[in-house]
Amino acid sequence: MVVLEYKKQKEMFKQRFSIFLIGVIVFSASFFSCKDVHESKEITFGICTDVHKDIMHDADARLQTFVEAMNNRHADFVIELGDFGLPYEYNRSFLDIWNSFTGPAYIVLGNHEMDGGFTKEQTMEYWGMELPYYSFDMNGFHFIILDGNEKKDPPQEGYPHFIGEVQKKWLKNDLENTNLPCILFSHQSLEDNWGVENRGDIRKLLEDENKRVGERKIWACFNGHSHLDWAEKVNDIWYVEVNSMSYFWVGGEHKHMSYNEEIDRNFPWIKYTCPYKDPLFATVTVYGDGTIKIKGGKTEWVGPSPAEIAYTNEFYMDRINTSISDRILK
Repeated sequence: MVVLEYKKQKEMFKQRFSIFLIGVIVFSASFFSCKDVHESKEITFGICTDVHKDIMHDADARLQTFVEAMNNRHADFVIELGDFGLPYEYNRSFLDIWNSFTGPAYIVLGNHEMDGGFTKEQTMEYWGMELPYYSFDMNGFHFIILDGNEKKDPPQEGYPHFIGEVQKKWLKNDLENTNLPCILFSHQSLEDNWGVENRGDIRKLLEDENKRVGERKIWACFNGHSHLDWAEKVNDIWYVEVNSMSYFWVGGEHKHMSYNEEIDRNFPWIKYTCPYKDPLFATVTVYGDGTIKIKGGKTEWVGPSPAEIAYTNEFYMDRINTSISDRILK
């Protein structure tokens, strides 16, 4: 009896040990597999903004340069951050250039997309947008496109630059329903004073989500609109202003000729700008460890610079330049 009981206990021990060993192997495989996936996760996208097709005489050539570069670099997708162009029929060739990118191409609505009496719905239909704000997953990352052009009650002065309650609730729900690292895109800034009016509410929503999950889930927010070159980290979230592809706006008090009389006559708004000689855009690579690498570009002014025509602004003179800076954000 003693021998039999010993054999039973020995057999039970072997079974339990085998189960334990299998568990260790499965856990180890899962752990190292997840770790490898996390470390190898990577995505590259092309980004541009504020092309202003209906202001710049050479907008088509600028956009063509961007699309060809992104096709050659095999970007996973491209995105433009607003003020792209108006939905006139004669702008179809411009749209064709955008659609010649061989991968997914995403559009953010800017405030000037509704110039000329066009509605948001007309512009969206023209550009092939189903929704003014939306999100998508790619390569283990979650990307969110916002619409900062909503109206508030009472109305704001100038262009609408607000994110309403319906969109805020959608954003909160969208963030809570993904466990992937998040990158956001908007036309107007979510950080600077000239951006979305209720940007403080939106930033709090993003920061609260990071607190809820106990880690850095929202990594960065990219915007256009300001025609400036800047990046700043606020409460562990990067806010990146992407410079215009085409120019810096100086307004009526500083209008001047940068090209020639013929171009000024056919494109009368150019005289209110300081144009860039070459198109500005960037390639952004996001890594699984939280690093964001921006490869930008540098050009020069066509005609006088803002400083040379005595343009001043106390808030952001240090951000006015003819470049999108190379950056490594962590």
